[in-house]
Amino acid sequence: MPLAVILTANFHGMQTLSLGPVSERFDRAQTFPEFLGTAVKNAELWRSIAARASVPAELVERVTALGGQWKILVLNEDWCGDSVNSLPLFAKLAELAPNLELRILGRDANPDLMESHLTNGSRSIPVVMVLDENFREYGWWGPRPAELQAWVLDTGKTMEKEDRYREVRRWYARDRGATILAEFVELLERAAASSNSD
Repeated sequence: MPLAVILTANFHGMQTLSLGPVSERFDRAQTFPEFLGTAVKNAELWRSIAARASVPAELVERVTALGGQWKILVLNEDWCGDSVNSLPLFAKLAELAPNLELRILGRDANPDLMESHLTNGSRSIPVVMVLDENFREYGWWGPRPAELQAWVLDTGKTMEKEDRYREVRRWYARDRGATILAEFVELLERAAASSNSD
């Protein structure tokens, strides 16, 4: 794996991105409300999960305490079941934490970014990149929480596709975003610590 693994298999280490293209793409990328307005596949599910998304105040406080301004750049497509279960949580966190700004790019429209953020060689999404105010990348999260990803790559592989997806949906429903948010806040904290030591 070309990127250093941090903490668990779904945390990916720092990678330097070109300032110009990433900054320009970030500025042109959709906000979460803009994305919701254009989602075609799973549109009702996107809106329903977004309406219920919540973030504990303690996590918002931890992110706010990091200081600095952080940009969250997400590679996504509206058909992705993992995205629909995680992206509304990242969007809610960015809405509540004054030092986060989130933007969304299409995976298929940004093949170079996707190719530099592969998961075990696959173009899995979402990819949630953590960038500082100068668009330097300090890590990325995706495509699923570590526990769920491990299950998918082990037991899940032995199941029929529909049965596997049903179990994945059950996992997300039981977890209610707690693991996703905990993993992502830890990634942000590591990013902030790393940026302070640069």
